[in-house]
Amino acid sequence: MKTTDELAHEISRSDNILDYFAENCGEMQLDSLPEYLESWLKQKNCSKADVVRRSNLNKAYVYQIFLGRKYPSRDKVIALAFGLELDDKEVQVLLKQAGYRELYPRDPRDALLLYAIGHHQGIIGANELLYDHNIEVLE
Repeated sequence: MKTTDELAHEISRSDNILDYFAENCGEMQLDSLPEYLESWLKQKNCSKADVVRRSNLNKAYVYQIFLGRKYPSRDKVIALAFGLELDDKEVQVLLKQAGYRELYPRDPRDALLLYAIGHHQGIIGANELLYDHNIEVLE
């Protein structure tokens, strides 16, 4: 698997974008968010019910996300990451897959979320940290 920098470099030196796509079709992210979430379920060996319970999100809403009927906000994607019990690197990947910016350690809210994720605190622990620092909690 090539790094993002390697792919960006290849694009910049490519004379033909179709050749680039042909050479790098295996490197492209083409799956939908529900497909990514399903793959995370398999990887983490957990059920949608587990995700609902650990994410603190509404059951019907989570199932709608998995069916592709709802598209979650960045905060909801982070809540899903807690539900899937992803580590800090996996959360960053999920955020990118969903089309959102990664958690940024210089942002106080994101730093607290990274801390909670890195210390396996779960979503309730993360929200307590945020609340204790007068920062908007995950909903």
